[in-house]
Amino acid sequence: MKNLHPTTGNKEEIILLSEETDRNYWANRLGVSSEVLKSAVRATRCITLNQITAYLNQQKKTISIS
Repeated sequence: MKNLHPTTGNKEEIILLSEETDRNYWANRLGVSSEVLKSAVRATRCITLNQITAYLNQQKKTISIS
């Protein structure tokens, strides 16, 4: 039977910091250092890409306003 309700786009990407290669991948993808990425995860207490991206964008706005 055909799936009438495709779920594409519903998957949230998870940022895992436990492995250095994963941490470096996400840091490069987001254009930040691995330390900034770790700080963002600690600050948001979240590991989803959407939440981390929103936090980093907010931080960039705050820095540019100052």
